[in-house]
Amino acid sequence: MDFSKDEMIMMMLYSPGNRPGLISTLEDMKGQLTGDDAELSVLVDSILPKLNAMTDEEFNGMSICPDI
Repeated sequence: MDFSKDEMIMMMLYSPGNRPGLISTLEDMKGQLTGDDAELSVLVDSILPKLNAMTDEEFNGMSICPDI
């Protein structure tokens, strides 16, 4: 999966260490966003399908610490 730098940073900040937990955390966080948080909502919307398309093994094999 190709994740953008911004997606990687968001995943790094919100990840509890596993793919299902990250999906749940991002969905919960998105539910709390307001209209002022449109950019964050778009970012979450771009991450979730990618996370749902990958396996736990693929997630565990990737580094979510972006090269900044």
